[in-house]
Amino acid sequence: MGRIEDLAAVYERHVSVPWQRTLAGAQRVMLVVYEKELERTLRARIGEFKQATERSRHRWTLVDCTRWFTDWLAGDEYREAWFENPELLGMKVAGEFRGEAVHKLTAELENTGDDTVVALLGVGSLYGFLRVSDLIRSVEQSIRGRLVVFFPGTKNDNNYRLLDARDGWSYLAQGITLHGGGPIP
Repeated sequence: MGRIEDLAAVYERHVSVPWQRTLAGAQRVMLVVYEKELERTLRARIGEFKQATERSRHRWTLVDCTRWFTDWLAGDEYREAWFENPELLGMKVAGEFRGEAVHKLTAELENTGDDTVVALLGVGSLYGFLRVSDLIRSVEQSIRGRLVVFFPGTKNDNNYRLLDARDGWSYLAQGITLHGGGPIP
């Protein structure tokens, strides 16, 4: 088996454990951590994770955020001005795009049941526009089942680094990796 298939097997062990219903939102998050070079392979084999979820008698909803920023920017009436002066875009991104991303993910989470995995794919595309840690913290209260974030980067203890490029953040989510899949609560 390849690394993604091995990672899907580790994920299946996590998702198969009976779910505690009294967990806080932060404890309902799983970060599937993989090398950034495997992004295309993971996308091609995302069905492995869906099948693992369904074998565990849970539902699966895939949310791909890859185009969130480009769609948001394309819909802005002043987009041409942003291309002429991109340094002015920073405040708009921090205010409006963050809110739009939180709204999109919250809507997906709230439209699912207690037995559903909402799988967030494409978080690498948010790099430079929105911190994944901020997005997760902003939607924690809306997680009914589980939120699985496919995370191209590294994990060291509870410290996660997106794309190995930015200082990491410490988070309480279950980290699922090929190197010791982390504790299963």
